[in-house]
Order: sequence, then structure tokens, then C-alpha cells
Amino acid sequence: MYVLALVLLGGLVSVNAQTRTVKVYPRVGTVVTTVQKPTVVVHRGVNFHFADGIWYRAQGRKFIVAAAPAGIRVRRLPRGHRVVRVNGRRLYNYRGIWYKKQGRGFVVVNV
Repeated sequence: MYVLALVLLGGLVSVNAQTRTVKVYPRVGTVVTTVQKPTVVVHRGVNFHFADGIWYRAQGRKFIVAAAPAGIRVRRLPRGHRVVRVNGRRLYNYRGIWYKKQGRGFVVVNV
């Protein structure tokens, strides 16, 4: 009986050791109540909040996930971005949003 308990306990430990954290990004239009350490970026008179590669617009005390507007600038790209050559241009992609290097920052572009 003790052996059976040890086998079951060992099986549970090995299952827990194999779990991993998967980051799920919200869809455009999703409403969230908090955003971790956002950077506020003003674009054409509208405040956007940028955190972990996701763009938000404030609405009262909540935030709505927004599509990245073309032309908006950020200083740094989030970790995990990819460098891609498109028609001879060096572009950067993160979660389907395309950026190009411009000066000391990056600008959202349409591809």
C-alpha cells in the first residue's frame, strides 16, 4: 500500500515538473483593468499605453487593447521580437506588428 502511494506521489511530482507557463495575449478590443508598467506614447493627440508589446487605450479606469497605429514610435521593442528582411528592408516583428528602425527608436509600419 505504501509503495502504491509513493508511485502515485512520484507521478504527480513528475507531471508538475513538466508544466510550463504560456503567455496569452489579448485580442484587440479586450478590456483589462490593469496594465503592468506601461509606457505612455502620444500619437496624433491620443494617449496609447504600451506594455509587453501590447498597445492599449485608456477608458476611464480600464484599458482597451488597441491595434498599433502606423507611425507610432517606441524606444525599445519587447523581448522575443524577430528580425526579418522584407523586400530588402530590415524590419522587426512582434505578435504580428511590424516595426522599422528609425533614429533611436522604432516605428510601426504597414507591410
